[in-house]
Amino acid sequence: MSAAHLIAFDADDTLWSNQPHFDQVEARLLEIIAHCGEPAHLTEQLNAVQRRNMQLFGYGAKPFMLSMIETAIQLTDGAVTGKDIQQIIDMGKELLRYPIEPLPGVVEVLTELRRRGHRLLVLTKGDLLDQESKVARSGLGDLFDHVEVVSEKNEATYRRLLTRYNATPEEFVMVGNSLKSDILPVARLGLRAVHVPYHANWIFEHVDPAQLAGLDFHTVQDVRQVLTLVN
Repeated sequence: MSAAHLIAFDADDTLWSNQPHFDQVEARLLEIIAHCGEPAHLTEQLNAVQRRNMQLFGYGAKPFMLSMIETAIQLTDGAVTGKDIQQIIDMGKELLRYPIEPLPGVVEVLTELRRRGHRLLVLTKGDLLDQESKVARSGLGDLFDHVEVVSEKNEATYRRLLTRYNATPEEFVMVGNSLKSDILPVARLGLRAVHVPYHANWIFEHVDPAQLAGLDFHTVQDVRQVLTLVN
C-alpha cells in the first residue's frame, strides 16, 4: 500500500473501547426485567426494539437508553416502575460520560502518522454531542485535523468525504473495526480499507461473509501495523 494523504479512523472500538460498556449496561437491564423471561428472550426483544428505532433515533447512548425503556415497558405490559425507569436513565447517562482511554498503540500510530505529514480524520456515526465529547475526553483531539460525525457510513458518505476534503481515491484510507461500516462500503468503492478487529462487536454491525467475497481490503491484528501499510 502506497502512502496516503487522508487517513480516516473510526472512533468507537478502534480508537477506544466502547461496546463493552454497552454490554455491561445491557446485562444490568436484563437483571431489572429478569422476571419477564429468559435472558435470550429479553435480548431478542431489546434487539427488535433497537432495530425499529434506529431509523428514527440513530445510534449511540441516547437511542440505546430510549430503546431500553421501551423494551421494559413492553415486556412488563406497562407495569415497570418509575424507580426502574430512573435506573435505566441513570445507566444511559453513565454511557455518556464513561472515561475514555485510547486503545494500545493508538497514540503511537496517530503521532507517527502526523509526523509523516498525513491528514488525519475521525469518522464516526452517532450523536454529535456524544461523539464530540468522546473525542474531547480521549485527549486525542489535537492529533486529528478533522472530526466528522455522520448518521450513516455508506458509499454516499465516503464519496462526499472525498469531495469535501479534496482527496483522490488513491489518497484515502479508512481504518476501523466494523466490517459493515468501515470496510464494506469503502471496499465496494475500490478505496483502501484496513480492518482492525475488536473482541466485542455490536450485533447490528455484523456482516454476512458472502458480502465480503471478492472485495480487496487489509486485516491487521494490531493497529500499529497500519504504519507499515501506509509507509
